[in-house]
Amino acid sequence: MDATAPQSPAGLRTTASWLLNQAAAHAGRLASAGFAAHDLRGYHFRLLASLAEDGPASQADLGRRCAIDRSDVVAAINDLAGRGLVVRAPDPADRRRNVISLTDAGADEAHRMADTVARVQDDLLAPLSSAERAQLIRLLTRLLDHHHNN
Repeated sequence: MDATAPQSPAGLRTTASWLLNQAAAHAGRLASAGFAAHDLRGYHFRLLASLAEDGPASQADLGRRCAIDRSDVVAAINDLAGRGLVVRAPDPADRRRNVISLTDAGADEAHRMADTVARVQDDLLAPLSSAERAQLIRLLTRLLDHHHNN
């Protein structure tokens, strides 16, 4: 820990919720800085990564896949389309819906952003060994799965 970093009360340093919150806040700052290098944000990455991994989707399905509010999805897709990273086309099965697809430039950007995310993870988890990183991921996944399924 940085000697100039403010010390928290000892009781908080043994409280999982406080520690998780502090780690998440730091992770968010690192991720935001990494995405800013691409002149994009985290929700842009989620959309691009989802399209790269799972293929084209309607705006509504894409929002659900990425857990992004409907109005935010529209704004983010507008941003991405304006940069030539995605295309919006009418769904042939239902002309009222739009299907969003990655362009080649979007696939390239998704890959570059994934590399940035990997660097952020390395920075965030620097003090942990590979085994500790894997254990942390398993434990966090277990916590999230439990609370999402209850």
